[in-house]
Amino acid sequence: MRAYLPAYEMETPRDLEAALGRMASEPGVWRPFAGGTDLMVLLEAGKLPHQKFLNIWNLAELRGMEVSSEHVTLGALTTYTEVQRNKTLLREFPLLCRAAAETGSVATQNRGTLGGNIANASPAADSPPALIVYDAEIEIVSAGGSRWVHYASFHTEYKKMNLHAGELIRRIRLLRTHAQWKQYFRKVGTRRAQAISKICFAGAARVEAGRIADVRIALGSVAPTVLHAVRVEELLRGQRPGSAVLQAAQDALNAEIAPIDDMRSTAPYRRNVARNLLAEFLEVLAG
Repeated sequence: MRAYLPAYEMETPRDLEAALGRMASEPGVWRPFAGGTDLMVLLEAGKLPHQKFLNIWNLAELRGMEVSSEHVTLGALTTYTEVQRNKTLLREFPLLCRAAAETGSVATQNRGTLGGNIANASPAADSPPALIVYDAEIEIVSAGGSRWVHYASFHTEYKKMNLHAGELIRRIRLLRTHAQWKQYFRKVGTRRAQAISKICFAGAARVEAGRIADVRIALGSVAPTVLHAVRVEELLRGQRPGSAVLQAAQDALNAEIAPIDDMRSTAPYRRNVARNLLAEFLEVLAG
């Protein structure tokens, strides 16, 4: 059943200040609408409950990329296509570029945005595991000011996040500290393209003298939110990435994840694949 279009409203604010003011004037009533790649699917299916939106697609304050000696900062409206075309991201943040390349169709990559992917809060999203691995921070703004939060703690429960009425995501900031790390990304879906992931794995590690000096691991589609595998990281630090540590690492991962059965896959399948992807990651680290 398709949605009844006259029931919906959309306004286009002239700038970010106007958008935030409109959201503050009626808290919770007006919500941002960016690329619309997720919302339009719900609208077409007649399952979009919210009815008042602000078109933020053309707001210059939410666009652009800045590169400093310490960070790369991306506007929330940065599209997956723009991610794939940026030389700094390709060189230093390949996991994010891989995720962008495997998100939907070319049309989706042209319209879909990093900020929208974060705000949609799907545990099956492709870019969030990479953002966690890169210790991303996000800037949240409202009519009352701005604040930065660590992305790893942004999602609190399924489809819930540290984002209040009247706030929107303005920028994503990535530390330029992982360029020399060994990195691994794998998305497993029903097919190789245009499929929601059954499981998504992103990992990066700094290996020194044959041992894992530091490591970041994150997975999608294995918990109510994108999972930062902290216990596995703690176990792996200081270890050699070989078969001796594999079983213990897989057991730790199995204890951290909480996959479910759904229309795309089963919980046992997701557990087995997660273990196998961790093994592949350790093989990459072993060289």
